[in-house]
Amino acid sequence: MIKQVNFRKSQSMSKKIKVVIDIRDLRIARTGVKTYLEEICKQLKKGSPDFIFYFVDTWLPVYTGNNKLLKIVEHIRFFWWKQFSLPLICLARGADILYCTDYFLPLIKLHYKTAVVFHDAFFWQYPEQYNRAWLFLLNTIGVTAAKKADAVITVTNFSKKQIIQYVGIDAEKIYPIHLAPKSSVKPANESVAPGHSKKYILHTGVLEKRKNLPNLIKAFDLLLKEGYNDYDLVLVGGSISKEKIDDSGNIRNLIISLGLQDRISLPGFVSDEQLSHYYAHAAVLAFVSVNEGFGIPVLEAFQHDLPILISDNSCLPEVGGDAVIICDPFDEKDIRDKLKQIIDNPSLQKELIEKGRKRLVLFSWQHTTNALLNVFRKICSSS
Repeated sequence: MIKQVNFRKSQSMSKKIKVVIDIRDLRIARTGVKTYLEEICKQLKKGSPDFIFYFVDTWLPVYTGNNKLLKIVEHIRFFWWKQFSLPLICLARGADILYCTDYFLPLIKLHYKTAVVFHDAFFWQYPEQYNRAWLFLLNTIGVTAAKKADAVITVTNFSKKQIIQYVGIDAEKIYPIHLAPKSSVKPANESVAPGHSKKYILHTGVLEKRKNLPNLIKAFDLLLKEGYNDYDLVLVGGSISKEKIDDSGNIRNLIISLGLQDRISLPGFVSDEQLSHYYAHAAVLAFVSVNEGFGIPVLEAFQHDLPILISDNSCLPEVGGDAVIICDPFDEKDIRDKLKQIIDNPSLQKELIEKGRKRLVLFSWQHTTNALLNVFRKICSSS
């Protein structure tokens, strides 16, 4: 299935740049990876005078279940799509650039330029948490093709450093381009019930191991023991199908062992409108991951005038700047103390909110798309 978006020819351009964009990943991706592709497509469909965009997808259904045999078949179909279907589509459309946002490009480069997105380096940092067959494909095909690509897009300077360290891609062709809040997660209609009447500390994101939620739960338990009984903890987000990454079972067991079933809420995945309400009614966003590629919830919290506590590592200080409080994510006592610092200090809350509003101006999907198109122009102008 191919959707063409053709825009009026610019008087200053003798030839438009034709870009084929692989959108098959919209059928599979979740959370930030899906948000990235959705938002980029929204912006590109608005048009650019010196580009023609083709949004291409397979016509076959994509299997996302857990049957091992069907998963193998799906991997074969994915390989076929990347290595044969996409190059043929590019040839048929006279593409100047092929753009893929899911780590994989065709191994064989034809006459067109290639650009690929590496959102982070998690696959190489935590190889024990991923399927061996998938890692083999990634390292033998994905990395090899990326090293031959004309541009590798990533989302922070931190991620660029990690990709250089773990993958060995040439630094000069890695372009860090910041993201923005999800456009559909915005201040909510007050008529929608938030589903939580008490004051609460909020975390949003899938229940993965790197999210460090057991330490957040332990810190919250320490907070309760110091008399902060008017606060609950809400963990918005659900489990994922990848057993080696999922931490939901451990999280639920810890909640039970600490006797916090009535103080910690696990609403699972929620609609964007509901998510907006959770942000709007929270006291603090506690985002204490031990590793992030970008951390869109930080910007979403800025958008909802919410004070934020983040980890002092990975990309989070780069995104949060001076508009957040940082903590040691491996020390539940420090997490507790920093939460107390925010809760007990209304003037600090106001300061963080004001700084968050100013910082949010630096991030927009229009900025992201403009930077991406500049990369496309650059690689097309090079020999």
